[in-house]
Amino acid sequence: WVCVDICFSDFSEQFSGLSSPIAAESFNYKKFFEMVGLKKKSPEDVKKVFHILDKDRSGFIEEEELKFVLKGFTPDGRDLSDKETKALLAAGDKDGDGKIGAD
Repeated sequence: WVCVDICFSDFSEQFSGLSSPIAAESFNYKKFFEMVGLKKKSPEDVKKVFHILDKDRSGFIEEEELKFVLKGFTPDGRDLSDKETKALLAAGDKDGDGKIGAD
């Protein structure tokens, strides 16, 4: 579990309603964004989450870092498949450079 002022364990409670949050190929990034409520978070909180996911501190979240996003939200989270990771990356990659920036 990774916690800062905004704690991933807060989000994990929202995963309890899923029948199978770890099932292979079950990840839906639209549902995920809705469940974790990132759109309702302050810009500061979103940046905190961003910095947690940016494991290599490059200022970007790359495909390899996204594979492990579920593990930050639930203790029995799984790695995303390549297909799921690419879909999540495409949803957040605003400029088409293959990575997600902080803004």
